[in-house]
Amino acid sequence: MTFSPEFLLDQYFETAFSAPDGIKRLRELILTLAMQGKLVPQDPNDQPARELLREIEAEKQRLIKEGNFKESKLRLGSIEFKKVPFSIPNNWQWCYLDDIAVIARGGSPRPIKSYLTEDSSGWNWIKIGDTDKSSLFITQTKEKIISSGLNKTRIVYPGDLLLSNSMSFGHPFISKIKGCIHDGWLLIRSPDNYVDKIFFCYLFLSGYTKKFFHDSAAGAVVQNLNADKVRALLVPLPPLAEQKRIVEKIESLMTQCDELEKRQQEREQKRILVHTSAVQKLLNAPEEKTFDEAWQFVQQNFGELYAVKENVSELRKAILQLAVMGKLVPQDPHDPPASELLKEIEAEKQRLIKEGKIKKQKPLPEITADEIPYDLPDSWEWCILRQISLAIDYGTSQKTCNDSSKIPVYRMGNILNGRLIDINLKYIDPNIDDLPRLFLQKDDILFNRTNSYELVGKSALYNGEDNIKTFASYLIRIRLEQKNVFPRFVNLVMNAPYFRKTQIEPEITQQCGQANFNGTKLSETLIPLPPLSEQHRIVAKVDALMTLCDQLENQIDQQTTKQTQLLSAVMAGV
Repeated sequence: MTFSPEFLLDQYFETAFSAPDGIKRLRELILTLAMQGKLVPQDPNDQPARELLREIEAEKQRLIKEGNFKESKLRLGSIEFKKVPFSIPNNWQWCYLDDIAVIARGGSPRPIKSYLTEDSSGWNWIKIGDTDKSSLFITQTKEKIISSGLNKTRIVYPGDLLLSNSMSFGHPFISKIKGCIHDGWLLIRSPDNYVDKIFFCYLFLSGYTKKFFHDSAAGAVVQNLNADKVRALLVPLPPLAEQKRIVEKIESLMTQCDELEKRQQEREQKRILVHTSAVQKLLNAPEEKTFDEAWQFVQQNFGELYAVKENVSELRKAILQLAVMGKLVPQDPHDPPASELLKEIEAEKQRLIKEGKIKKQKPLPEITADEIPYDLPDSWEWCILRQISLAIDYGTSQKTCNDSSKIPVYRMGNILNGRLIDINLKYIDPNIDDLPRLFLQKDDILFNRTNSYELVGKSALYNGEDNIKTFASYLIRIRLEQKNVFPRFVNLVMNAPYFRKTQIEPEITQQCGQANFNGTKLSETLIPLPPLSEQHRIVAKVDALMTLCDQLENQIDQQTTKQTQLLSAVMAGV
């Protein structure tokens, strides 16, 4: 059964366009149909492939006698019908790649550096880095090499087919230049005018051959393709005229896939740009009316804007930022202002100092106008983190173990998406000097001070029982004054975009491949403080909106699964 390009696109366009990796799978389908003889109709006037094989064999023998080909010592035997992977048209023929090509591995002259030359008369030194996977052709090289020491297995001529056999193995290219190759390549040379080299590139790119290469590759550290394994590839060989028609059809369909992909990317980019614009209007709205208009736009276009996870991720960030700017919930004029909270916090801290329960802190620095990230509602106040904290401490540096009967220790890998996760925990002896001082209590905040650049500065709230777990030295514990400060609100603040951009990133240092942020800098970071009741209202609102974001992502996952299943069902019918 053959399918025209129009049939393919009519049947699979909408499904492939909507499904994740749909266009990629459509490309794979095109190559599968091509290699099974289902992409273009057969022409009874074409020379059958079995006759083509006889002519190729005669030409190979002639070239071997002339010394241009080296005869393979591999003896593969006849092809058993039960071993062929799929059916092919009657005028096609199954054969081994060894039947229609000579295959040789490249080699590397030693030492390579002594052969490198800037002389334009040198040989092109073809390396994997000279290729572009969006093209089937090698047209130039960055380096040249003198011919001394080269042998015939290393020499490449225009029209030769090359196959990468190491690292990213199994990718084909056609050389358009004369040059030489190293041992990361296999040279596949067929007698001219008997096979279409581009057809064979598409054969190597098809799912059938990719699976064969994957199953054939070997190597403990770096996988590579053995030349004899590649020689044993079973090739569905069409008549030469049909090979050319197949190539023409494939390229026509791939061009249309490119257009679909471009349209898909433009659609997704438009969604992201519109969403970004809407979020910026929310964040930058100078007045309540402007904010309400921007929020109304988001609500009216909710389904379209949040059909992709990237936008939902950005929505989460926007929710946090709006929350800490005082734009997520209305202010209540009856709430005691944050300035009163700060006075009560200071009084409470002085009482605890007198009782010897906390240490006396250094005087607070003044917050200058140029340090303030943005304006706050009248009832809010900018404050310094240690102004609202009872203690800020580094974790234990004592050696941990895997004995789960001891005290669990949170490490930097346990902070994920603003939450503490109890996986891959390590443990510590309960009798160390750091305990009980470094035991965690409910609503302590843990801050990741050392990690990769993008993970430094993440924080999470501890919600477990008091005095049963501790934390490692790469984390910092913030214990807040909780009569006037809601720890969940402060944790929300510390995960908001402004905190990362203005308080963390400017002060991150890099050492030995790790990013670092110390406790002193953390204690001086700026926190927007609302009235206590508003802190609770903000957290409740954020929780509700984050639940909505979870639902949106679940809907996207369900829709993605549905689209993928539909595409699989459609393609399974081919």
